[in-house]
Amino acid sequence: MANGIAYLLDEARTSGPERRLADAYLLAMNEGLRISGNRAIRTAIQRVALGSGEMRKVKTGGGWPALLYTFRKGREAGGIWQLWKAMRTKNACKTCALGMGGQRGGMVNEAGHFPEVCKKSLQAMVADMQGAITPDFWAKYGPDELRGLSPRELENCGRLTQPVLYTPALKRFQPISWEDAFHRIVGKLRELTPDETFWYFSGRSSNEAGFLLQMFARLYGTNNVNNCSFYCHQASGVGLTSVTGSGTATVTLDDVEKSDMVFVIGGNPASNHPRIMRSLMTLRRRGGEVIVINPIVETGLVNFSVPSDVRSMLFGTKIASLYVQPHIGGDLALLTGISKQIVEMGAHDLPFLESSCNNWDELRDWLASVTWEEIIAKSGVPREEINEIAERYAKSKNAVFSWTMGITHHVHGVENVQAIGNLALLRGMVGKPNAGLMPIRGHSNVQGIGSVGVTPKLKDVLFDRLQSHFGVKLPTTEGRDTMACMNGADNGELKFGLCLGGNLYGSNPDSTYAQQAIEKLDMLVYMSTTLNTGHAFGLAKETLILPVLARDEEPQATTQESMFNFVRLSDGGPARHAGPKSEVEVIASIASGVADGRRAAGANGSNGAHSNGDAPPGQSPGLGDPTGLTAVNWQSMQDTGRIRDAIAAIVPGFEQIAEIDKNKQEFQVGGRTFHQASFPTYNGRANLHTHRLPEIQGQGERELRLMTIRSEGQFNTVVYEDYDLYRGVERRDVILIHPDDIRRLGVHQGMTVAVHGPAGTLRNVRLHPFEEIRPGNAAMYYPEANVLVSRHLDPSSKTPAFKCVIVRLEVEGLALA
Repeated sequence: MANGIAYLLDEARTSGPERRLADAYLLAMNEGLRISGNRAIRTAIQRVALGSGEMRKVKTGGGWPALLYTFRKGREAGGIWQLWKAMRTKNACKTCALGMGGQRGGMVNEAGHFPEVCKKSLQAMVADMQGAITPDFWAKYGPDELRGLSPRELENCGRLTQPVLYTPALKRFQPISWEDAFHRIVGKLRELTPDETFWYFSGRSSNEAGFLLQMFARLYGTNNVNNCSFYCHQASGVGLTSVTGSGTATVTLDDVEKSDMVFVIGGNPASNHPRIMRSLMTLRRRGGEVIVINPIVETGLVNFSVPSDVRSMLFGTKIASLYVQPHIGGDLALLTGISKQIVEMGAHDLPFLESSCNNWDELRDWLASVTWEEIIAKSGVPREEINEIAERYAKSKNAVFSWTMGITHHVHGVENVQAIGNLALLRGMVGKPNAGLMPIRGHSNVQGIGSVGVTPKLKDVLFDRLQSHFGVKLPTTEGRDTMACMNGADNGELKFGLCLGGNLYGSNPDSTYAQQAIEKLDMLVYMSTTLNTGHAFGLAKETLILPVLARDEEPQATTQESMFNFVRLSDGGPARHAGPKSEVEVIASIASGVADGRRAAGANGSNGAHSNGDAPPGQSPGLGDPTGLTAVNWQSMQDTGRIRDAIAAIVPGFEQIAEIDKNKQEFQVGGRTFHQASFPTYNGRANLHTHRLPEIQGQGERELRLMTIRSEGQFNTVVYEDYDLYRGVERRDVILIHPDDIRRLGVHQGMTVAVHGPAGTLRNVRLHPFEEIRPGNAAMYYPEANVLVSRHLDPSSKTPAFKCVIVRLEVEGLALA
């Protein structure tokens, strides 16, 4: 064999065919032989085996590449001036919940700074400015053809403008009329019992659409109402509520700007929430510190060139003043270790703990009982680094703690959030200005969707006020969270689902199971602007896609809520295409049709529609309408102003929303920002928590701890670019793995591998040596890697563990371009 390899190499030196070089390289690796000889030949062999070669990794986030990218997107949008006008309209940003736009105009943040823009917002806007999908598209592309397209290619097919129907008999999507679509949906809802249905909401929609749809679902008779946060930040809401009594950030953007230390834990805002990097730049220039805790050293968190700042663009800005890499799953132990060290140093705020916190004695005793050996072993972080974090934190006067899904995507995600709460409370960093807790939420209105009642169980005050305001009776059955709905679809208990935006299939762990469960539904309805993988793989026995307007195309004003509890007004604008309808029009039309059916089935005539959209308070529902669906004039609820009147009367803190379209006064939701140490708990004190530290998993000889990640070229499940500029990765079918682990596992960079996870296997995966990740850990791109992720949930929040997935690699063959 060695002689054969030598012959191939010798022949390649004279003829130089790269295919033969690759063959020789493969044979050599299979035999465990070292390739000697000419260095150029070895380089050529490796280049062919790896495809087109490694993409050059940038040294700073943002910067000139981001500026050039803006011009490129401008060309895609029909010109930079067209894109500029679209970005400057008075509408809330369509991407992350950090907050931008509204009545100050696009590209203005909550602090009033202009210009504030990022690649994510540009990408979303340009996607909405695409041309329309034409009718002949559906004749060419059935489900099999759609499944052959990547997430990026699906997004780039164009805007949806016609309702389309899929059935197994049709074998493809077929354009239908709006009347036919409504008839089919209403007919199915009339024949089912309410608890055979579920209703899923993304964070892309408005407060008005979210409130209207959850009200419709409940008056229809079910609490199977849930949103995309169950698969992302639900652990933040549950954890924060257990700490402060409120499930949202305790700070404003102004607090972040004036703090002297920001912790960035388990997140990569440089890629996923780039506009926050300006705040971190400002903090560093004032002499403040940024402590990053992440298993991966992310380029943008080391250095970032803020495009809206000349000095930063020319010279870059150092972001992290300290960067610590725990093992995936080691956050709880690390946070506990920092807390233990703070107490041992005597740097804790004893008067605050005794006057403003519950369970201080229990926390103190537990921290004393946890050994340093356990903390170090379970976090993977040396004592010296833990001490360094504690010493820097002890010097801070105003610290903000931020985190994303590196904290929440664990089976102990709620405990991770509670541990962050412990660390902040130990030094009195909650309940005063310029300090506090800040989950960096994903989609632009995911928090608002939750605020207006999109959750299986309504808060008691919302439940009572909703009943009183509309004179109805709400169901009291236990509603299902998102995974429980998937399970109900799989076991046949659920027959119908409606998705207000998002990608239910693509956001699920265990993609094989998700597809299987959805296929068992009688009907699934998607309300969407563009195609995604759910439309290819998440197909029920009858699937309808309803095209809806983008936020800046809505015919009426709508509202959104940022992660800082700031409610902003979006003016909407002219529709770019004929065909799509507003979300509230679609919801109201379906609800009206179902209500008409109940009236015809025998609802009491006195309980019919009322001109003002409300039934008299206390009026009993009709005989054929056990919850009062017919008590509402649903056609009148197409008026978003009428919906806001109801939100103002029902949702605490939203009273000002009733006049927002008239006075244009955007506002902060009251009772959530804590600048004083008084919290909405049973006794006004914050709560401290003790935990059992989880073992570090994946320590077997052939195992790796894997986390799913997003690239800087995507937003949630939407992929805009296949390459990842900040990590120097040019494709998505890769596993990022430390060179030490490549050697340890006996695999080779030029080979493809099968990655075996707890839920399934992903084949033809390329190895990408990545020194920036902590050895023993690995990363793959979401949502493609979801096939590996089990349906194991955090018991408190029902959030899946997309992080710390234990995988094994199996060599398959040579990786060719």
